[in-house]
Amino acid sequence: MKISKWSYAFLLALILVLGACGNSGDAGGSVSGDGEEGGDGESVTIDLYQFKVEFKEQFESLVAQYEEENPDVTINVETVGGGNDYGATLKSKIASGNEPDIFNIGGPQDYEDHKDRIAPIEDSAAVDAALEGTLDAVTVDDQVYGVPYNLEGYGLIYNKGIFEEAGINPDELTTMEDLQAAVDTLDGMKEELGLDAVFAFPGKERWVYGNHSSSSFLAPEFNDSVIEAFESDTVEFEHSEELKNYIDMQVNYSEQPVLSLDYSQQVEALYSMEKVAMIQQGNWAYPSIEQIAPEVAENSGIIPIPVAGESKMPVGVPQYWVVNSGAEDNVQQAAVDFLDYMYTSDAGKEVVLNDFNFIPAYEDYDTSQISDPLSQEIYEYSEEGNTSGWVFLGYPTGFSEETFGDNVQQYISGDITWEEAIDNSKAYWEENR
Repeated sequence: MKISKWSYAFLLALILVLGACGNSGDAGGSVSGDGEEGGDGESVTIDLYQFKVEFKEQFESLVAQYEEENPDVTINVETVGGGNDYGATLKSKIASGNEPDIFNIGGPQDYEDHKDRIAPIEDSAAVDAALEGTLDAVTVDDQVYGVPYNLEGYGLIYNKGIFEEAGINPDELTTMEDLQAAVDTLDGMKEELGLDAVFAFPGKERWVYGNHSSSSFLAPEFNDSVIEAFESDTVEFEHSEELKNYIDMQVNYSEQPVLSLDYSQQVEALYSMEKVAMIQQGNWAYPSIEQIAPEVAENSGIIPIPVAGESKMPVGVPQYWVVNSGAEDNVQQAAVDFLDYMYTSDAGKEVVLNDFNFIPAYEDYDTSQISDPLSQEIYEYSEEGNTSGWVFLGYPTGFSEETFGDNVQQYISGDITWEEAIDNSKAYWEENR
């Protein structure tokens, strides 16, 4: 059928109009309309996909506050984390064609995996305010591609009252031998202290030991540098035996069976209820403890995992916010505006400190307002420079949980030896670098 010039022009105009009303990129957000109630501005929708379940409600409240102040912006928040592997679910979401406009990456390896859909962040107040060193993991060729969530630290959270009753000084637990002696003391006093066990080792949560335990013992090998870990073709596990002893200690003195213990049982059912004296976790666990047992939360402290005779607190940026380069330009700008609001506006900073309970990764915060004792201690270690790096963010994709974590589970269940677990992990690293 022959199409007239008028018909062709009409069809072309229609296509252009429809295209302008939709999303020309691959991400899920959109720009449409003339703004609220016929105004002159555009209405922007941002699809945001984030990993931190611990502050889900508080974060959604901040989003609602931002939407109220910016009525032409709608932010759809989806939170996936906790017992789920955020990285794997993000890849599935992308594969389904529902790409978020804002999502999270952990560092250089995640950037490498997603670099084709990550936009550079320019003219950002949050980038300008980020503390020295916090942008290194997301800076490529002098261009910044993400903004940090916060600073976090992890180690052994302990009940101060239980330690005091047992006559244990946490400041003296600076070697693995010191820690073992304290564990033996607590184990011998379980009935007197009202404990079910010394530890709650969450064997079901591979990220706890696949990311954090391994990172503490691999950090010296990579000079505390996530970039050095990312650039390394091999991993030697120079402190393999000490790592084995540390995991064995937790497993043997833990509430059983460890392979069915999850994060909720570890933090909420056992530690918060004073059924165990210690757990390996970070300051992100504080809100969960406080919600169940405020007195226990206030009476908690945190010590570093002793490694190679040193006692350094592992402190790092857990994740970065990044913007999808496939989103409309206006959606990208709206995404950066929201991130700037969260971390640099007076209202946002108040929420970050007092509702999120974050250790800020940005300048111009009143750090005296850091409200919980775990974050206070971690911040003090940071101020003193007595910290180690989060090198797990530089591991090859799939190494921490699917490989090392899975091998540790097999070791705990007796299916493989420790030597096999280490050899399997070394081989995976080399094959995937």
